[in-house]
Amino acid sequence: MEYEFPKDFEWGVATASYQVEGAWQEDGKGESIWDRFSHIPGNIVDLTNGDRACDFYHRYREDVDLACSLGIQVYRLSVSWPRIFPNGRGEKNEKSIEFYRNVLNYIKEKGMKTSLTLYHWDLPQKLQDEGGWCNREIVEDFKNYAVTLFEAYGSLVDYWITLNEPYCSSFLGYWKGEHAPGYHDYSMALAAAHHLLMSHGTAVKAYRSMGLPGKIGITLNMNQPYPADIKNEEDQKAAERMRMQNNQLFGDPVMKGTYPQELFDFLKGQGVVLPDVREGDLELIHQPIDFLGLNNYFADIVKADDGAWPLMASLTTKGLPVTDAGWEVYPESMYDLLTWIQDTYQPPEIIITENGAACNDWINSDGRIEDTNRIDYLKRYLGEVHRAVKDGVPVKGYYVWCFTDNFEWAWGLSRRFGIVYMDYETQKRTPKDSAFWYKQVVENNGL
Repeated sequence: MEYEFPKDFEWGVATASYQVEGAWQEDGKGESIWDRFSHIPGNIVDLTNGDRACDFYHRYREDVDLACSLGIQVYRLSVSWPRIFPNGRGEKNEKSIEFYRNVLNYIKEKGMKTSLTLYHWDLPQKLQDEGGWCNREIVEDFKNYAVTLFEAYGSLVDYWITLNEPYCSSFLGYWKGEHAPGYHDYSMALAAAHHLLMSHGTAVKAYRSMGLPGKIGITLNMNQPYPADIKNEEDQKAAERMRMQNNQLFGDPVMKGTYPQELFDFLKGQGVVLPDVREGDLELIHQPIDFLGLNNYFADIVKADDGAWPLMASLTTKGLPVTDAGWEVYPESMYDLLTWIQDTYQPPEIIITENGAACNDWINSDGRIEDTNRIDYLKRYLGEVHRAVKDGVPVKGYYVWCFTDNFEWAWGLSRRFGIVYMDYETQKRTPKDSAFWYKQVVENNGL
């Protein structure tokens, strides 16, 4: 079967500052929460860190050239906040402002569009010392940071993404403790989520006042939840609570200007301290956006679980094949999720800003990386994206996560998501079979 995408559909790759840049102490960069977190023994599975990663800071031309050679149309990257403001606020680091300007200019020179994420998790540690995302004052700090970038790069960016996956910044960082700063407090996670969303709103509002030429949106990670037992009423309710927490807690205020009240009522009954939502907060969050960015890799299979406070719901599996990240391959869930987003929010555009698979890749004896599992995963998920587009969902672009193998947060260097293989010792980049396959997809505008 052939899948041809609309003529204006855009194909991209995605990266993020801490995961690829390295140079963690160079040219005046301040410490980030991930610098601190990854240096604490036991936080990272393979005991690695992002000190060097892919050395993008020194090798960005090589990566941009490689993306260009593969026909990539949009290059997504993020800015490291502590590079620009080593203390989170105050004095700007002109060397770092110039670095990103050089990168963005080079991407443009190579004929690609730029998608720039303001915040992909590497908060300045100095701001974390003051409470991080739990401190309401961070909203003003983020606004000043965002305006600095808008002023510096306004003509060089096609797509601005305010935040990447605020669910992960709040819940994985402040509740599950898997990510920096590594806390375990559900009420703190809710406060962090609220201030993240306010920061998004204040950045979009500032952007609109500046009359810049690009588009602006936010990237949310969402999964389609399914009850473990479709006939079990408690599992059905648990799946809806999971949807409200993971999807609607972020989607509703951005797209509708409300929080899911049913979720807040339930959590209050569990003794959770709800966020301090003041007059004007939701109005600030609910700014008109040009696109909704979606990151999706898997589905949520949910069962009722009296031991899983405060949601009383936990994740289980369907028994499907899994990627090297342990995530089940369930492509139909992408279609169900996209149609749910369309029905619920009617966003002007959707850009799939991340989708991909971790595979156990290696260079074989003839120098190839035959990552057939990744190609199969991408084919199947793209097939469901195409089905959604045919059914009227306004998906305008698709970016593979990720371009090169990189530092995968709590997994360190042990998980390979890239379509380009990284030898971390030599820093040699080798395109995998999936890179050449993706080049064909871009050339054919389909598969």
